[in-house]
Amino acid sequence: MEHDTHHTDATHHPAAHGDDHASRAPGASWSTAVKATLHCLTGCVVGEILGMAIGTALLWGNVPTMALAITLAFLFGYSFTLFAVLRTGLGLRSAVKVALAADTVSISVMELVDNAIIALTPGAMDAHLSDGLFWSALLGGFAVAFLITTPVNKWMIGRGKGHAVVHAYH
Repeated sequence: MEHDTHHTDATHHPAAHGDDHASRAPGASWSTAVKATLHCLTGCVVGEILGMAIGTALLWGNVPTMALAITLAFLFGYSFTLFAVLRTGLGLRSAVKVALAADTVSISVMELVDNAIIALTPGAMDAHLSDGLFWSALLGGFAVAFLITTPVNKWMIGRGKGHAVVHAYH
C-alpha cells in the first residue's frame, strides 16, 4: 500500500471538493465572507439598536449612549457565535475563545465605521427615536459598515483567521 500517495493526493483536500470552508489556503470566497459578515452584523445591529434606543429614551448624553450601544453590540455579536459553538458540544471556556477569535476584528471594524458615520452625520447624535435622521444614520452606518467589513473578513478568513475558526465546529 502506498501511504505517500494517500497523503499527497489532492482529492483528499477539502478545497478539491469545492468545500467553501475558510480553512483552505489564501482566498476565501466572497460568499463565505458575506455570510460571516452578516452573522456578525446581526449581533451588532441588535446590540447597537438596543443601546441607542435605551440611551436615547433615557435622555442620556451622547457618550454614555454610544458606550452602551457599542458594549451591547459586542455582547450580542459574541453571544451569537458563542451559543452556536456551544451547541456543538464545545466547553464554555473553549467556546469563548472561539467567539473572541472569530468576531473581535469584525465587530471592531463594524462598530468603528458605524459609530463614525453616526457621529459625523450632522444632527444624528441629537436626533430622537421618532426622527427619521436617527434611523437613517443608524441604518446607513450599518450598510457602510457591512461594505467595509466584508473585504476585511474575506482577507482574514482566507488566512484561517477571524470567522474561519468557527468553521471547524460546523
